[in-house]
Amino acid sequence: PQEPGMEFQDAVRMLNTLQTNASYLEQAKRQRGDPQTQLEAMELYLARSGLQVEDLDRLNIIHVTGTKGKGSTCAFTERILRNYGLKTGFFSSPHLVQVRERIRINGQPISRELFTKHFWRLYQRLEETKDGSYVSMPAYFRFLTLMAFHVFLQEKVDLAVVEVGIGGAYDCTNIIRKPVVCGVSSLGVDHTSILGDTMEKIAWQKGGIFKRGVPAFTVLQPDGPLAVLRDRAQQISCPLYLCPPLEALEDGGPPLSLGLEGEHQRSNAALALQLAHCWLQQQDHQDVGELTASSRPSVMRQLPLAPAFQPTARMRHGLRDTEWLGRTQVLRRGPLTWYLDGAHTTSSVQACVRWFLAALRHQERQSTGPEVRVLLFNSTGDRDPAALLKVLQPCQFDYAVFCPNLTERSLSGDADQQNFMVTLDQVLHRCLEHQQHWSRLDDGGRSAPSPEPAGPEPLLLAPPPAHPGRSTSLVFGCISHALQWISQGRDPVFQPPSPPGGRPPFPVAGSKTRLLREAAAIHVLVTGSLHLVGGVLKLLDPSLSQ
Repeated sequence: PQEPGMEFQDAVRMLNTLQTNASYLEQAKRQRGDPQTQLEAMELYLARSGLQVEDLDRLNIIHVTGTKGKGSTCAFTERILRNYGLKTGFFSSPHLVQVRERIRINGQPISRELFTKHFWRLYQRLEETKDGSYVSMPAYFRFLTLMAFHVFLQEKVDLAVVEVGIGGAYDCTNIIRKPVVCGVSSLGVDHTSILGDTMEKIAWQKGGIFKRGVPAFTVLQPDGPLAVLRDRAQQISCPLYLCPPLEALEDGGPPLSLGLEGEHQRSNAALALQLAHCWLQQQDHQDVGELTASSRPSVMRQLPLAPAFQPTARMRHGLRDTEWLGRTQVLRRGPLTWYLDGAHTTSSVQACVRWFLAALRHQERQSTGPEVRVLLFNSTGDRDPAALLKVLQPCQFDYAVFCPNLTERSLSGDADQQNFMVTLDQVLHRCLEHQQHWSRLDDGGRSAPSPEPAGPEPLLLAPPPAHPGRSTSLVFGCISHALQWISQGRDPVFQPPSPPGGRPPFPVAGSKTRLLREAAAIHVLVTGSLHLVGGVLKLLDPSLSQ
């Protein structure tokens, strides 16, 4: 007999085998020239799973894309509509700690039992309908998208908030043909190998989710990409509106309080309010908020401005109560304060820096002793780490720590955190490159010597460079080792596993750790990758793995 919970881990392990199944990104790059192929393949998977595209119309979907803030926008939108007593479904990516976070009912990740039941049911149905063709099983993200649709239909949700995976036009969520409303959050440059290397090309992809006659909303964008969105909407006959800023909705009422920190969340909240307001109107809800006196039809940047309205009490409480782990999140633990933000594009890291510095300014000085700032960073994919690290320089860190997105020093750790798309050598080499970039920036642009990885199984992978700049930089082989070193045993919750043979649980880097051991306050910013933030959260808050 299987232990309770084993079946869930078995399901996750089987799901992980689909990561290597012509890995989604490679597949997307190859098929980029023919988007129809991808959407037709997804429709075929849907049919094999026992659903037709028309069945998705019953989900009353809110479909959201964007480069930055699309997850936060979805979280705000879902929380507002849940306050109306509606049963909500929410599909998002990536997950931080457990894969079931991607599929939520009423804001909660589906249970292990529900995940396991739906996983095996869908897996078996797809196995039974294999036809021997090359793509007989959908890749990881496609499988989870199909599974989310099945869960939401079975659980009879009143609406589903669906976050696009990558892009829009070719994304597998784009088999949705009749959403109630669409949203495009802030645009930036990311996933360039799939979406293109300019904001205009990326805007074209994102506008691919627009549907004929379905209202869509976007926030203020630079002129070029905004013009592309406008043209795309006109071609598709989609009514596209520009969201007025949050201030316009606060006019004549008290300021809106947001559950997510950071100035950049205001634009996400403004978009979420319009999406929720539009959805409620389309569903003939009564309590949707009065239009403000200043709200008369107007045009901005050749787009109609969405009407400003007075948010209802339920909308206000929804914004205030929104939680979204790993985005401008703060954990205070003894002398350590962890600032977690999964920013991974230049502009989102800029927003993260503004938030971090503002949070440091506003934090009451509890202590009279020295304060230390630590960066914990990793970056993956086709992103430019040197550009991201340059943006982080104004934070004036005392230490910069780099490690891969692995909780432990092996690729075969927790099934939820596994990634078969990369090898251990690749991820460690990348971290050493990050250290070199940082040393160069820190040293005023002089080239830094290539660090040599330390011995066979050390905690410390690469020691500080021989000629350090203003900050000390180190590379560790996994998140657990990095956290052990940063916390120096001073975090009351994070207790590292005791090492064999009674060796000290963190590398003794001599005087390099004195600052950490003696500091009255240690401020740690974790950023560059949502997967890194997820791994850190898993170790700092074990309850998230339950």
